[in-house]
Amino acid sequence: MEKSIVSEVAVVDPIIDTTFLAGHNHYLGNPYVKKDGIDEDWTQEKVSEYARCMADPAYFARTHLKVINLNDGLVPFDLYPYQEKMFKHFNENRFNVVLACRQSGKSISSVGYLLWFALFHPEKTIAILANRGQTAREMLARVTLMLENLPYYLQPGCKTLNKGNIEFSNNSRILAESTSSSSIRGYSVNLLFLDEFAFVEKGTEFYTSTYPVISSGLDTKVIITSTANGIGNQFHKIWQGAEQGVSEYQPFRVDWWDVPGRDAAWKEQTIANTSELQFEQEFGNTFFGTGQTLINPQTLLGLKAKRPKSILEGGDLLIYEETRKDSQYIMTVDVAKGRGQDFSTFNVIDISSRPFKQVAVYRNNLISPILFPTIIYKFAKVYNEAYVIIESNDAGQLVCHGLYQELEYENVHMSSALKSSGIGIEMTRRTKRLGCSGIKDLLEENKLEVVDEETIMEISTFEAKGQSYEATDGNHDDLMMNLVMFGYFVTSPVFQEMTDINIKKMMFDQRMQEIEADVPSFGFHDDAGLNDYSYEERLDPWSIVSQQEDDGFFNA
Repeated sequence: MEKSIVSEVAVVDPIIDTTFLAGHNHYLGNPYVKKDGIDEDWTQEKVSEYARCMADPAYFARTHLKVINLNDGLVPFDLYPYQEKMFKHFNENRFNVVLACRQSGKSISSVGYLLWFALFHPEKTIAILANRGQTAREMLARVTLMLENLPYYLQPGCKTLNKGNIEFSNNSRILAESTSSSSIRGYSVNLLFLDEFAFVEKGTEFYTSTYPVISSGLDTKVIITSTANGIGNQFHKIWQGAEQGVSEYQPFRVDWWDVPGRDAAWKEQTIANTSELQFEQEFGNTFFGTGQTLINPQTLLGLKAKRPKSILEGGDLLIYEETRKDSQYIMTVDVAKGRGQDFSTFNVIDISSRPFKQVAVYRNNLISPILFPTIIYKFAKVYNEAYVIIESNDAGQLVCHGLYQELEYENVHMSSALKSSGIGIEMTRRTKRLGCSGIKDLLEENKLEVVDEETIMEISTFEAKGQSYEATDGNHDDLMMNLVMFGYFVTSPVFQEMTDINIKKMMFDQRMQEIEADVPSFGFHDDAGLNDYSYEERLDPWSIVSQQEDDGFFNA
């Protein structure tokens, strides 16, 4: 089919285009670009072909555009089937988000569409934005290359052509800028292209500042493309919203098997040359953590959200399991100031099950620390007088006082019985370090089941920052801090006394069983009296506090 089209075009296009021979018709001496103000000698064939190109961007691309091929140099843009669909998707939808595997041609397809849009839509402004200005200008250079290889009659003529701007005779223009908050401020943008948006630094800040510009016009189009790059960034959020059908964006996905020449043997070879984790991120369209997360990517991938069984307190409280009569519960509480920024949260965890289970989650960024104790009291009572652990920093003191002294709820963790401020846990560098280590062990050893979607998001965006761990830009870690407190508490003597569970010993024994199962037996051997020692006398590999604890990684 494509061969017949090419053959037809070879007849339609003038083999000798006289406009190419007239040097004064060139833009600044470039013999491949028509300058502004040149009249075209229109024939019926040219008119017909022009109309066909205007009506069908995919046809225009595969028939008239040329691209650089790594092996063959300048070649016709031979569209793959998914690229044909991509052009159609761009043309039919106003808001487009593309998740595509590495080296799939998503960027060049987008650039081809931008050129078509500029040529056949007068008085439009198209903006190419990328993480760096240089990258955006490279995209514009691809547009220029395509333009230079078009027949003259398809070119409207150029008023301006440089590294950062192309302006056509039809008063449409294409700009190339970096993704800063001020990059397109002052412009009326008709088509915005964001390439590799998952890699844009401060993507949330940029998108927040840019969205009023792109949403102001009734027909403004947006094309956002990227490979996967971590969880919780603005691209990931836009993609999730599109997939779930809760946003105005329409998703388009290109998987590795969509690209001709990529089969099972290619996959195996690629993994052998890289790693399975790298393959899944770059070619498998899998959203992992960035590699700096507290919890390893394999564990993050295994976390699966569930639908809550009920939603209470105006949507702030999600119930995943109702109270069980014989179960014992722990509630960990993080307190914010109630000013619409950070969230006041609590997690309810069933410690009677194996693994431990997250059964309820509360999250509200407007509730006052004065009113929050009543919510805690109400649901701590519901969950069998749950043992409540409150972060006592800052506004947490108000909640500790309100719950313990005013509401007289006694099943509250006391860090010190001698101090009036001894209610709850003060989050210091040491307690955070211990808590991070504890929750890391629990999650990676499958000792805690987390099912809340927002909590999973926070786990996935809890990354190394300096000598501590915090939420990535644009995300929160309030629910995660609930888990950090739980991780700290389960390794404490108080927890062992409450439950008769020694977490460290349990994990140690499990790991020893795994090691022994992996070691082949070669007849009789001496165990060097290992079993003659008690657990307490063994070297404890799970110890997370060194003699120089103040020099540890988590010191902030």
